Amino acid sequence: MTKPKNKATEQDAYYEHGNSMRGLFRSLIIAHGRSTKGRVHVRDAINVKRTMTIVAMCLLPAILFGMYNLGLQAQLALTAKVVAPDTWQLAIFNTFTGGLNAQTGGIGLFFYGLSFYLPIYIAALTTTLFWEVVFAKARGQEVNEGFFVTALLFTLIVPVGTPLWLIAMGITFGVVVAKELFGGMGYNFLNPALAALAFIYFAYPSEVRLVDQLVAVDGYSGATTLMQVAKGKMEFANYAWSDAFRDPAWRDAFLGLTPGAIGETSTLAILIGGAVLLLTRLADWRIVVSVFVGMVATATMFNVIGSAKNEMFAMPWTWHLVTGGFAIAMMFMATDPITTSYTRKGKIAFGLLVGVMTVLIRVVNPKMPEGIMLAILFANLWAPIFDYVVARANIKRRLKRNGL
Repeated sequence: MTKPKNKATEQDAYYEHGNSMRGLFRSLIIAHGRSTKGRVHVRDAINVKRTMTIVAMCLLPAILFGMYNLGLQAQLALTAKVVAPDTWQLAIFNTFTGGLNAQTGGIGLFFYGLSFYLPIYIAALTTTLFWEVVFAKARGQEVNEGFFVTALLFTLIVPVGTPLWLIAMGITFGVVVAKELFGGMGYNFLNPALAALAFIYFAYPSEVRLVDQLVAVDGYSGATTLMQVAKGKMEFANYAWSDAFRDPAWRDAFLGLTPGAIGETSTLAILIGGAVLLLTRLADWRIVVSVFVGMVATATMFNVIGSAKNEMFAMPWTWHLVTGGFAIAMMFMATDPITTSYTRKGKIAFGLLVGVMTVLIRVVNPKMPEGIMLAILFANLWAPIFDYVVARANIKRRLKRNGL
């Protein structure tokens, strides 16, 4: 007589640490139907799946506006008699629409941007998923949902014209070298998305032609505000920080109506999503405030010092806020709970270092007008030191208080 199989035993075997490929992918959609065992439990409504879902939803305003702005910048370039690119993305767009022209409406501009952004995200997502599955199988673990947000953040900070093979190379470095080799989710000390961007920026400098790749048309120099200031094309002489609020150019930069990477142009959209992160406490307000304070203090210091040769010295903090990737990095990358400091005082020190380093790199280094990427990676290395110093100070204070 055949012994009946135990249903619970079958379920445990089905979900057993990723032994089933079906179980790996099932974990991406719904949580496992297993109860924890043992005497110690931590019960909370928030898990990795819900956390990553909320972060992705908070990025939606920046993503949606970024795709519209990508089409808008291309439309402005084409209006200036610039030739449209001969790419397969544009061929797909023209197949379903009448093509991009001066009369194209908002929906058409959005789908133009979508036709260029979607292949980039698919390339990053599939590459990231591949490596997550490889390491999950090797370790006998479940696939972690964090790869969705890693791929999303990376695609939002790269130029739209970046080749897809370079996207795959960059995200491979970020996931494998900066994350998985150190143990995977929760063990990485560098932000994978920023590490991926740094890799392609320094390993393939000739391929990452930032100016030519920011607008999805050929031969159009869509220079960002930081690039224009670094080249002396924008002046801030006798420009007070409060003047920015009356400046139409600043308002365009705040709204996101300027060239730039897809997810970093609209400071307004980023702050809307970032506010939700703060309200849900997925982002620590100490880091956000510290990054902002560090940036304002350092920018003001350079304003006071001044320079006759470098216009970046005169750039007020109001412009630093709305240019480059400062806003998205401050709200979504500096606040990464894994790569930042864990102690409260450590978070403040971490944020201040990011803000100071960002402006320092932007102003002093003429070859790199954008500094937030390196600033966060540099601060990631200091995060454990900040926690160590805070912990040691707490121990000494308690020993002194107890007379030991």
